[in-house]
Amino acid sequence: MQDSEFAEIVALICKDDTRYSPKAYEFVRLGLDHTVKELRKKEAGRAERSRHVSGPELLEGFRCFALDQYGPMAKTVLNSWGIERCRDFGDIVFNLIEYKIFSKTDSDRPEDFESLYEFEEAFVKPFQPVRGHRGGSRTSSAS
Repeated sequence: MQDSEFAEIVALICKDDTRYSPKAYEFVRLGLDHTVKELRKKEAGRAERSRHVSGPELLEGFRCFALDQYGPMAKTVLNSWGIERCRDFGDIVFNLIEYKIFSKTDSDRPEDFESLYEFEEAFVKPFQPVRGHRGGSRTSSAS
């Protein structure tokens, strides 16, 4: 699918569901590609074929992709697009399924995207200083 066609469909989705920025949909699209590539690397010894990616695999892929792309700003960037919890990724994925951009199996459900991780733990904690180091202190932010 061409980028312009994807953007047109995302514009339609965003008219129906205003919770998420079009950038959130682009992130999920790129995050799926990233996840598939990473899974292929891990499964290099197996036969080269396309396989379905599960909700939990996608969530982990999105987490890694966000950290890679945005580092300590990952949570801030995702939140600015309306993504504040794992279920938001699932809602975006299922919006894209509804518009035939992504596909699903009969066993795929929105509940597959429930709370695999907390955003604070996944996107903020990796960048916080470790307790006990001189000069470093942990700060916490209210969500």
